Amino acid sequence: MTQTQTTPPSPPLVLVFAASDPSCGAGVQADILTLASLGCHPLTALTALTVQDTVGVQSVHPVAAELLEQQARTVLEDMPVAAFKIGVLGSVENVVTVAEILSDYPEIPLIFDPVLASGRGDEFSGEEIISAMRELLLPQTTLLTPNAPEARRLAESDDDESEPSIDVCAQRLIEMGAQYVLITGTHESTPQVVNTLYGPQGVIRRDSWERLPGSYHGSGCTLASAITGCIAGGASIEDAVRDAQDYTWQTLKNGFHAGMGQLIPDRFFWARDEEETETPAETASKDSDGK
Repeated sequence: MTQTQTTPPSPPLVLVFAASDPSCGAGVQADILTLASLGCHPLTALTALTVQDTVGVQSVHPVAAELLEQQARTVLEDMPVAAFKIGVLGSVENVVTVAEILSDYPEIPLIFDPVLASGRGDEFSGEEIISAMRELLLPQTTLLTPNAPEARRLAESDDDESEPSIDVCAQRLIEMGAQYVLITGTHESTPQVVNTLYGPQGVIRRDSWERLPGSYHGSGCTLASAITGCIAGGASIEDAVRDAQDYTWQTLKNGFHAGMGQLIPDRFFWARDEEETETPAETASKDSDGK
């Protein structure tokens, strides 16, 4: 008798548009590590090559828009994607290309991490790219995940007489088209890191986290990818934001020095912890309000 072999179901597939980081601390490599840790299968469309390490970024080399489009459309024609995640895009042409691709898949959630500069302050996105992001990508974004400086820069207006508050920035970004906005407080001078999720009606949740010592390479990439992974797995926006924050904080708490600069978040901390045996799913199930 012939035995029929059953193929296991595919894990959730996530397509990432991001730049390469040779240190694997940030960029598309950080996205791959995070999504894999959370049980997803990442697909990638490379937007740029960077020369960087844990100390800083030396140069950014955008991929040609035609090659970027070929990468994305080839995998999209072959595999069903559960979510999109965007990081560094590298050029106005790449912003336009990604926006055109996404417009063909309006039903798939998009998590957009608008990386405007590295953790050290190295510029990734000039004013032309930012303008294109506002016009072409924000109207297609399910969840935008800027830090406070990025939110202010994206939402700034010529009419501002002083620096707008985070609440005002979130309202403006939602008016530009983003459905939800999560503004992270890592760059604010507060005793704890306060992250706030906004929706059309205002604040949905506000979470406070212990401010860990040190500086981390790829913390924003980790958080945005973790949210994407949770959404791809079927979580609601609010639950995904809650669980991804917990996961990200754990990666930072277990961060390590691989080089002479920033620490690298340990996306597989759960596989190296000898005292705790929690899986990522068990870790993510904790409610951050109860920490």
